[in-house]
Amino acid sequence: MKPARAETMSSLAEPIPLADAPPSDALVQRVGAALAAGGLVCMPTETVYGVAARADDDAALDALRALKGRDAREPLTWHVADRAALKGFRHLQPLARRLAQRYWPGPLTLVLEGIPTGLERVARDGYTGVRLPAHRGTAGVLARLPFPVVLSSVNKSGEPPLVDAGAVLARFGADFALILDGGPSRLGEPSGVLKLGRGSFEVLREGLVSKDDLRDTAGLRLGFCCTGNTCRSPMAEALARKELARRLGVQPGRIGRFGFHVRSMGAYAQSGAPASEHAVTLLKAEGCDLSSHRSRQATLEDLLALDRVYGLTPPHVEALRAQLPPGKASMVELLDPLGEAIQDPVGGPLETYRASLEEIRAAVARRADEWA
Repeated sequence: MKPARAETMSSLAEPIPLADAPPSDALVQRVGAALAAGGLVCMPTETVYGVAARADDDAALDALRALKGRDAREPLTWHVADRAALKGFRHLQPLARRLAQRYWPGPLTLVLEGIPTGLERVARDGYTGVRLPAHRGTAGVLARLPFPVVLSSVNKSGEPPLVDAGAVLARFGADFALILDGGPSRLGEPSGVLKLGRGSFEVLREGLVSKDDLRDTAGLRLGFCCTGNTCRSPMAEALARKELARRLGVQPGRIGRFGFHVRSMGAYAQSGAPASEHAVTLLKAEGCDLSSHRSRQATLEDLLALDRVYGLTPPHVEALRAQLPPGKASMVELLDPLGEAIQDPVGGPLETYRASLEEIRAAVARRADEWA
């Protein structure tokens, strides 16, 4: 350990109060100086107390791992003060944003595919853990530091994490440059951990939020509506499944693992009709099977079970919105965000169907950036 750091640690007095409120300039400067010098700082969160270190300082990370008795290959979690940190991850941003919108600030760590700049030393196998803690004092400090910071629970590996500053001082006081006292941790248990990436939706550590709730939040229930539900909307459903599967890194039948459900319907459909022959032929060439499709009419119950519904033309949008109660109209949009209607191929030759299919493909591609 460097002499300067040892001197800093040896001067440790009593823990410094940190309220669950925006911190003072003086406290931020003091914490920033300690971390910038390579020291470790104990910080409160709503879950447990954490040991903080600069994420871009090898010596500080070594000291953190030594305190915990942790293998140098084990990843560490980047702690942030704003959801905007997710912009540093390229893959599956919409899913991560939906999860963060609902559960951050809070006890959920997202292990995301990608390594933002400055986090190379704390990532593992191409994934980086990130969390926005709900303690406003700690988040306020993090927001004003000019370098990334990781926190890991204050405990030796295999031991229970500590949940108050007094216990931290008694057990590890000599290891810290500063100990910030936020009172007893409100939750008293570590955050849940979800690994999210192409091909991966895995709960690494159980937390307060169930896997089913995480899945429902991350994914979307999508509906596609044309007139009779025999050609355009079934093709849109199939192409949407295919595009989602490509982005999620799974087979189309596995998109439900990420919380996605896709269906189609017709504004004026007669229930039970098969997909049109040309639609079946074209989608077979896409690797999609419409042979078992049967038409269904769009009902209010169907619509309210979905997150977003896409009409293939403006009249479809109008017909669907007319069914919905006040305040729900925004869930129905035109499939093509550029405002173009998808032509109706019914009664036409295969090439007319192919033209409609290409229009749907282009519209789905434009919409898919909102989905996954």
